[in-house]
Amino acid sequence: VSVKMNVLLFAPGLLFLLVWEFGLIRTIPKLALCATIQLLLGLPFLLENPVGYVNRAFDLGRLFMFKWTVNWRFLPEWLFLNRYFHLLLLTAHLFTLLLFALRRWKRPGESIIEFLKDPSKRKLASQGSTVDQKVLILFTSNFVGMCFSRSLHYQFYVWYFHTLPYLLWSGGVKKLAHLLRVLILGLIELSWNTYPSTSGSSSALHICHFIILLCLWLAPPLHSSHVEKQKHSGVKDKHH
Repeated sequence: VSVKMNVLLFAPGLLFLLVWEFGLIRTIPKLALCATIQLLLGLPFLLENPVGYVNRAFDLGRLFMFKWTVNWRFLPEWLFLNRYFHLLLLTAHLFTLLLFALRRWKRPGESIIEFLKDPSKRKLASQGSTVDQKVLILFTSNFVGMCFSRSLHYQFYVWYFHTLPYLLWSGGVKKLAHLLRVLILGLIELSWNTYPSTSGSSSALHICHFIILLCLWLAPPLHSSHVEKQKHSGVKDKHH
């Protein structure tokens, strides 16, 4: 995390998966393990210059340069640098993640209190998450962070370009024609390869992000789609 903080964009999805698999109480030691590893990796720097290390490795308040932004070129520079605008983006980011966690990732009809319990003590029998569910939750968590980023610079493309085909062609996005999905990928690629960025390229990037986000939201909840797949595979087995 102290090397590249963009990994933190996966953290909300990872936290959800840990609680899903182990419950809140059993998740705490695993979070402590993550913190311990980070502490050990940073120990040489913490012993030498703790204030400087923490300030530089976790500089959440740094300002990005407007000339390098890929996603907010259509804004005036004063608004791009405004702290209240940054706070608005952070609020929208957290609110969107919360909506996905409660309405798309969590099982319908299961209360938050029930979800936080140990899986063996939940009223509804808890099935472990599938590989597809894990990947989709982690990639969606990262993608939401990209959508509401204060600024995206050209090198930041590597943070999520490899996840876009999965998000577009996964079982979660069923309402897009294949040609439109390819077009979205192409427009995103074009937006990132336009230098210097323009109001048009930034707008196109946000439109593509919004379409993907909307399709992920309109898709059936993860658990219902998983049940549907099981039924479909069961029908296939009967035919064989």
